[in-house]
Amino acid sequence: MAYVDGFLLPVPKKKLQAYRRMAQKAAKIWREHGALEIRECVGEDLAVKMGVPFPRRAALKAGETVVFSWIMFKSRAHRDRVNAKVMKDPRISNMCDPKDMPFDFKRMCYGGFKVMVAA
Repeated sequence: MAYVDGFLLPVPKKKLQAYRRMAQKAAKIWREHGALEIRECVGEDLAVKMGVPFPRRAALKAGETVVFSWIMFKSRAHRDRVNAKVMKDPRISNMCDPKDMPFDFKRMCYGGFKVMVAA
C-alpha cells in the first residue's frame, strides 16, 4: 500500500510566491529521486465550523495562510530510500538557508502516513 509524507505549513501571504518557487524546485528533486506524486495546496476555504480549522492548528498569525502538502511513495521503505537520497542532494541544502526560508520551519507539522483508503 502507498505511503504519504504530509505537511502543514504556516506561510506569510507576502512570501507565497517565494514558497511556490522553492516548492517547485524541491518537487523536481523529490521526483528525480523517485517520489510518485507531490501536491502543494494553499488554503482557500478555511473558515470551517467543524473540527479544528487548519489556521488554528497551524497557529496562524496576521498576514499568514496555511499550505497543506503531501508527497506520495510506493511504501514506507520506498519513502525512506527516496528521502535519504533527497537529503544528500546538495540542491536541497542550498535551498534551506534558515535565515531565508519563506515559512516558519519551527511551526511546520509533519508526519508519515500509510494509506488506508485509496479511491
